[in-house]
Amino acid sequence: MDENIVWHNYATTKAQRSEQKKHKPAILWFTGFSGSGKSTVANALEAALTEQATHTYLLDGDNVRHGLCKDLGFSDEDRIENIRRVGETAKLMVDAGLLVLTAFISPFRAERDMVRSLVGEGEFIEVFIDTPLDVCESRDPKGLYKKARAGEIKHFTGIDSNYEVPNNPEIILDTSKNTLDQSVAQLLTYLKQKQIIG
Repeated sequence: MDENIVWHNYATTKAQRSEQKKHKPAILWFTGFSGSGKSTVANALEAALTEQATHTYLLDGDNVRHGLCKDLGFSDEDRIENIRRVGETAKLMVDAGLLVLTAFISPFRAERDMVRSLVGEGEFIEVFIDTPLDVCESRDPKGLYKKARAGEIKHFTGIDSNYEVPNNPEIILDTSKNTLDQSVAQLLTYLKQKQIIG
C-alpha cells in the first residue's frame, strides 16, 4: 500500500452508530448454488427485519454486477475479486451500523473466510442454503443450468466449476424442505438468540 495513504479515524464510532439504530451490526452471508433460494430468502428476511425497524441493506449477486462489479466475468479469478469487493463494501456497511444481507454463490471457502476476517467476532453469519443441486437445476429460474449443460455458459458452479461446502456455517437452510416463512423464522430466531436484534 502507498505510504502516503493514511487511515483516517472518525469522530463517530461503529458502537455509536449501532446504538443509534438500536441493534447490532452484522453480515448475514447467504451462500449456495444458483437457484437454491439465496436471494428469495434474503429478500424475505430483509422485509421482515424492516417491519421491525431494523436498519438493513441487501447486496445481491446479480445487482452488484450491474455496477460495482460490472467489469468482472465468471472465471475463478473474477469470482474471487467479486467477493473481495463485496466483502469490503459489507465491512463499510457494518461500520455504519447496518445489518447487511448478501446473496452470492461465493463458491470458495477462502473468500468467505476472508470476508469473515474483515469484521469483528460474531459479526459474520454464514448462512448455507443447502438445497440439493438437482433441485436447484430443476428450478432453473434464469435458464442458466440449461445453458451450462449445453456448453453456452462456462465456469458454472455445480456443472463445470466447483462449490466448496462451508465447514461450520452458523445457519443451514434447505429450501427444498423448509417453506420461505420457516426459513425466515429460523433466521429471526438466531438473530434474537445472538442479541443482534431485540
